Amino acid sequence: MQRILPLIAAQAPPRLIGEPLSAFADEVKAALAAKPDSRLVVFPELHLFGDSYPDRQRTEALQDSAEPLHGPRVKELRQLAADLGIWLVPGSVCERGPEGQLFNTQLVLSPGGELAGFYRKIFPWRPFEPYDPGDRFTTVDLPGIGRVGLNICYDAWFPEVSRQLAWMGAEVILNVVKTTTPDRRQELVLAKANAIVNQVFMVSVNCAGPTGTGRSIIVDPEGNTLAEAPDDAPALLTAELDLAAVEHVRTYGTENLNRPWSQFRDGEDAIELPVYQGRITPATWAPQSFNA
Repeated sequence: MQRILPLIAAQAPPRLIGEPLSAFADEVKAALAAKPDSRLVVFPELHLFGDSYPDRQRTEALQDSAEPLHGPRVKELRQLAADLGIWLVPGSVCERGPEGQLFNTQLVLSPGGELAGFYRKIFPWRPFEPYDPGDRFTTVDLPGIGRVGLNICYDAWFPEVSRQLAWMGAEVILNVVKTTTPDRRQELVLAKANAIVNQVFMVSVNCAGPTGTGRSIIVDPEGNTLAEAPDDAPALLTAELDLAAVEHVRTYGTENLNRPWSQFRDGEDAIELPVYQGRITPATWAPQSFNA
């Protein structure tokens, strides 16, 4: 069965902290005008949290901007998604946690205006970022389409994150990024590697210049590039992801050869993983499935 996800990955410069959300609403509408049939629109990490130019990401400015998820900012974003009838990932936001923490939190807003899911960045870029780390992985079901996993910037450098999301049934991993440094070149390799070893789509959307280094990319489950921004200029990457491709690749193998999710057989001995004080157990290795 075809399950098509038409999406836009918006490589754009960050908007200033405190700017009226009406300006962001216009930005989303302009993106949709370029691809009106899109079901999902994704913006970069901390898209609404620019701190002038150069973007210094001052801790005090980020702290001052933080709100709880039931605050007015998220309510406005929920209404925007409902007004436009789309799945919306407005990047990530500065969240004030229930115990006063500062989280870097990725949001998924539904076409019905609900907060369908949120993910607090587990691996803040230390020692440079002031955020408290989250403690749980997140997937979100898009009814009738598929399951997406949430992932923020430096998380992509830890293969455990993408592996866990794929095991939880993610068919697409949305990696929102705010990379301003030369290591974007390595991140493109990681986007392809994480797609290949987990047999998932990867959508890695970075912010545009002059703040970010751009080069956003969409990769299929065999590591092929579906869309890519060549530089740091603002760009709208569009693609129609056929999520049935994930099941196909896992059934027949990458290049009709490699099936890492089918590597183990029931009854085989577990493989100890001392670094995690855990193990790979063949009986529980296969990823969970999405039931449309």
